[in-house]
Amino acid sequence: MIYTDLTCKAMKLAYDAHHGQTDKSGLPYIFHPFHLAEQMKDEITVCIALLHDVVEDTDLTIEDLEKEFPAEVTEAIKLLTHQKDTDYFDYVRKIKESPAACEVKLADLRHNSDISRIRDKSIRSCRKTLQRIEKYRKAIEILTGEN
Repeated sequence: MIYTDLTCKAMKLAYDAHHGQTDKSGLPYIFHPFHLAEQMKDEITVCIALLHDVVEDTDLTIEDLEKEFPAEVTEAIKLLTHQKDTDYFDYVRKIKESPAACEVKLADLRHNSDISRIRDKSIRSCRKTLQRIEKYRKAIEILTGEN
């Protein structure tokens, strides 16, 4: 993790925004964005990774983030925020416009595809999980240019 004033601000904001949320295994949700941030190599992508789900999954808005973070961060977060009325694969293709957003989304997809994170073996092998993993595989192909 890169520790700058900006990344520390993003850490605190993400921690507070996701407070009380859990992932599918019941673990604190904040571990997911922190895991992604650990893989990033610069201040901007660390901030994007930490904040990538706050607009989609919390009460924070993009306008809230624009008051605190540079456009490089907020523009990528706009791309990473999936609007419910947008086809998933169209959303993924749009992410390719930003190398930083693309880097974070690839890390996100890979982490979300790791079924070892799912502790309940019946959920791990259920049809819905397998369909989600296949959807993520196709998204990775789109972002890496393999499709």
